[in-house]
Amino acid sequence: MGLLTALAFCCLALGGCTTEPSPGRVIVLAIDGLDPGAIDLLMSEDKMPGFAKLRQEGAYGRLISSKPILSPVIWTTIATGKEPHEHGIGHFVTINEKTGEQLPVTSQMRRVKALWNILSDAGRKVAVVGWWATWPAETVNGSIVSDHTCYHFLFQDGFDASEDSAGITYPAELEAAVTPFIKRPDDLTFAELRPHVSVSEDEFSKAFAFDDALGHFKWARATADSYKDIGLELWRRERPDTLMVYVEGVDSTSHLFGHLFRREKLAGELAEQQKRFGNTVESMYLYADRIVSEYLDVMDDDTTLVVLSDHGFDLGVLHDDPSKTRDMRRVSERYHKIEGILYMYGKGITPRARIDAPTLLDITPTLLALGGVSPARDMQGRILTEALAFPAPDRTVGTFETGQNRVAEASGDSAPVDPAILEHLRSLGYLDTSSPTGDRNMAAMHFQAGRFEEAAKLYRTLIEEKPDDGALRTSLAGTLASLGNYEEAVVELAEAERLQPLNAEIYHNRGAIFERQGKAAEAVEEYRKAVRYVPDYEPSRRALARLTGSPEADAPATDAEKLASAIAQRAREAAIRGDYKAALEQLDQAQQIAPSFARIYQYRSNVAYLMGDRDGAIAALEKALELEPGHALYRANLENLRNPPAPEGASD
Repeated sequence: MGLLTALAFCCLALGGCTTEPSPGRVIVLAIDGLDPGAIDLLMSEDKMPGFAKLRQEGAYGRLISSKPILSPVIWTTIATGKEPHEHGIGHFVTINEKTGEQLPVTSQMRRVKALWNILSDAGRKVAVVGWWATWPAETVNGSIVSDHTCYHFLFQDGFDASEDSAGITYPAELEAAVTPFIKRPDDLTFAELRPHVSVSEDEFSKAFAFDDALGHFKWARATADSYKDIGLELWRRERPDTLMVYVEGVDSTSHLFGHLFRREKLAGELAEQQKRFGNTVESMYLYADRIVSEYLDVMDDDTTLVVLSDHGFDLGVLHDDPSKTRDMRRVSERYHKIEGILYMYGKGITPRARIDAPTLLDITPTLLALGGVSPARDMQGRILTEALAFPAPDRTVGTFETGQNRVAEASGDSAPVDPAILEHLRSLGYLDTSSPTGDRNMAAMHFQAGRFEEAAKLYRTLIEEKPDDGALRTSLAGTLASLGNYEEAVVELAEAERLQPLNAEIYHNRGAIFERQGKAAEAVEEYRKAVRYVPDYEPSRRALARLTGSPEADAPATDAEKLASAIAQRAREAAIRGDYKAALEQLDQAQQIAPSFARIYQYRSNVAYLMGDRDGAIAALEKALELEPGHALYRANLENLRNPPAPEGASD
């Protein structure tokens, strides 16, 4: 008896008989679209104390995302530790096979278990708030507030426990409990918005609409408040072992106003935008820092906080076509950057550790380790041991993919909130006519991973469904070329060119084939076509720089044209800044120097169009086409000017 007592005492004196700590509680704070460079800039100006605390006392790395950089795809990869071709979420929307309508992706489309399923099965209690593709809410050991929650309340005057609420939360009765924490756009006060925007009270009072920039921002801020507050309430009230909270506000705001971030020398309509919304993105970064601070305040010594973003954002970059930002809508994921953030702080984390190139697939194994659960061997990601203050657990489980995911009973076909979700996505540029479907993205991801046979098979299936889709044929051609089937690839490219003659990828792929075949001159001509029709198409610009020393499609032939080209480029830059008067003055100067240089008239047409002078734009393009009769871009733009498409929703 005395010996047992002595051994017990020794264990206490040594701080325990095991080197592995018992699992504590974990908070995962997912803030979409936070750019690491912007955070570093604002921290250097002492504007982000919450993130500064995480950096100084926790572990940090830039999270490496993957393409396509689309939120439902990436956040599902993060939450499952599986690649998109495994988890099955490939885009924002899917197609209802019965009606042909676009519908938001749902939890029922996910083919593998997510963290909340795995932790629940291991006896750990979870709470999930606002995470992408969580509607209808699944049955878990704990609670889920699905990503449809704030849309569900968007147009309601009060709580409605009707059948329309199916799957909004798990358990169903949780919906009533979280209702007091739901904030709608009209609930925001003028004082709450003043740090973000400079608008009058009359403008602030306008009715909500996603296609209104201020209204859309109010929705983003209100939704962020809602999910942040619901997460804090569930943390206090339900005491989950793992809390996962998703906040979208920074990403939506960056799509709307990111081009204005700390920009100088703007003129015209862009200058007017900046007066109203020039500080909006920065203010939302400071708001994100306050969210981090609020979650730091509810932690104790038994808690780990993980803060991450799925990608960064190219802030302060003006669109080369100012008409694209005239209605404050950015274009899809074009401005996303591959690096996001990952901060880890608190229990089990090594202070001031540098996390070495973490990827999306590393998050789930690491969170499982923090939660005391063995990651599965079929998870490709690694446990981020450099950030952990304890040994990584052995992978004793082969896979968690046994049986079906447990999904609450709810209809997955549609819901009354779907139109609002689609309008939100459309307003951010995600649902334009060229936006790829989920299967299209899956094919692209097979290609990027080097699974060319799988990519080709899927592209062929898609082309059977849409034989007149030139982009699909271009992608198939690129895949066939990677397999060494050049002859069939060239045939597909010829058909793609007939269907979609301004697609730069067609000419680039053809140029790459010619280059592999040793036909350098033919390759250069194809690369030049790509840059001629899409001047900033970087793959072909790089190829031209490598093969000819110049990334330009048509190098000026004479000294006069070289000078005129330089002046025209300054005019283009002035137009991008919104200074149309200066642009026209510079184009007048360029035209006097080289009156037969077609590019001058192309730029003049663009400026005239931006100024609302359609007749002037047509006349300038007619002159450009007269000088270069075979230029497909001039011809297509002229046709669009002469026969503009009918406004959306218009009827004969």
